[in-house]
Amino acid sequence: MEKYIPLRDLAGCLGLKEGDKVYIASDVKRLLYSCITNQDEKDLNVFIDSLQNIVGEEGLLIFPTFNYSFCKGETFDYWKTPSKMGHLTQLALSRKDFKRTKHPIHSMTVWGRERDILCEMENKTSFGMDSPFQYMKDNHVKNLFIDVPCAHSYAFVHYVEETVGVEYRFFKDFTSNYIDQWGNSSQRTYSMYARDLEKNAVHTNFDFEKEFQEIHVMRKFTMNGVDYKIIQDMGKTFPIIEKDVRYNKSRKICTYAGQED
Repeated sequence: MEKYIPLRDLAGCLGLKEGDKVYIASDVKRLLYSCITNQDEKDLNVFIDSLQNIVGEEGLLIFPTFNYSFCKGETFDYWKTPSKMGHLTQLALSRKDFKRTKHPIHSMTVWGRERDILCEMENKTSFGMDSPFQYMKDNHVKNLFIDVPCAHSYAFVHYVEETVGVEYRFFKDFTSNYIDQWGNSSQRTYSMYARDLEKNAVHTNFDFEKEFQEIHVMRKFTMNGVDYKIIQDMGKTFPIIEKDVRYNKSRKICTYAGQED
């Protein structure tokens, strides 16, 4: 039987090192269940603290804190709008040592030396070349997946779609009230490379894992019954995804009307 790894030791088993920059996508229900059943501590701040200790002050931790209420005309409040990306992301967002980026739809909360590079970005569109995803491509950022499928959690795919251009998405503007970090309220417009509903695009595919593993850019493993994946350098996945978008009508990413034409 696999030996249980305590929560405060989990981060040390991920293969991360000092100076690493890591984007974390997560569903921690099974992680918390394993803590409860093994009578372990349940405060996931312990896990975040451990990640910080490993990557150190030269490293970077990025949690997605996406929320789509702005698209529905609701106010985005820099301090109060919650993350819709799970418990771990909301926990990081609530910490004083993390800082939130500005985009009201696809914001992130960030800790580390280059935190302000991301948090000072004024990108209008979510996944553009002036967004945090461009930084991730250029700066060897890793993507840690905790018990989530890549098909629904590798947001970097949307950066490739927007950079290359696809026929099943289009730029759509959203305007609503925005309360910034200083409490100033104003009407703002932001853009998202949105799915064309008439083409019924569904991101259920992610047929890249074998290719990622072949070039040694992805590792997969299990700890305490929880599945983990790490993409070692998001930038190295760009050419593989780009090839599918340009020459294969994104068949390894999604299905949509007209794809077989």
